[in-house]
Amino acid sequence: MDDDDPVLLEVKGGVAVISLNRPDKHNVVGDAVDALFFRYLDLLRTDRDVRAVVWRGNGPSFSLGRDLGELGTNGHHNGAGEFELLDRGVWGTRLLYEFPVPIVCALKGWAMGTMFERALLCDIRIAGESAKMALPGVDHGVIPDSAGLAKLFEIGGAALALDLALTGRRIEAAEALRLGLVSQVVPDENLDEAALELAHSIAERSPLVIRLLRENVQALAAGGVRDSLGRELVGQAMVLASHDYREYRLAKAEDREPRYERR
Repeated sequence: MDDDDPVLLEVKGGVAVISLNRPDKHNVVGDAVDALFFRYLDLLRTDRDVRAVVWRGNGPSFSLGRDLGELGTNGHHNGAGEFELLDRGVWGTRLLYEFPVPIVCALKGWAMGTMFERALLCDIRIAGESAKMALPGVDHGVIPDSAGLAKLFEIGGAALALDLALTGRRIEAAEALRLGLVSQVVPDENLDEAALELAHSIAERSPLVIRLLRENVQALAAGGVRDSLGRELVGQAMVLASHDYREYRLAKAEDREPRYERR
């Protein structure tokens, strides 16, 4: 592993720390970053010495989200390749959601789109005071596709899920705490320490007890996340193949209002 890699991994004392490492780009995620992130998760899930994971981002933000330039007709994926890209994302989302040990997610700065959705799949989220979260897909002509809506529904019901999805509005750390999207808010300079302390506290407990606690909670909502992933995969593929998405991209390039035809 090189310090210039887009994702870094460190394992110490039963806790693995995964760091998104594109600080100059606010940790925007493309195919290469995703591939390395999920490779590390795949390796860690069979490491019996790892009892908890911290997921964080270097630089001012957790992540601006997916690189939307890699989606759609102007990107390098088309047709079957587009579906394959989305399908890989679903596989990775399942890997994250079904990870065998708890994941503590440390959010600061921007936590947007797909990466905000994935953060919602983690067991515990801690926010720095600078954290700003959003599902801005509606502003870019796409839908959430990483089970974020299912998790928002699970946390706060249909009103919360539709509020964030239909408006794309940004919520700050204090509101996220009030809504139950994060469990605590700390000063940014204390965020990493707080996340590590929590992860080590979990790692020191009985692994059997931790596993049974998580399984009991996950069983309460098991169907929602898994079912939504399949629907979102098909739905996003339909969106990216639609006339209206092509029109959105063209209108943006031509600096004009899009003329949608609902097809």
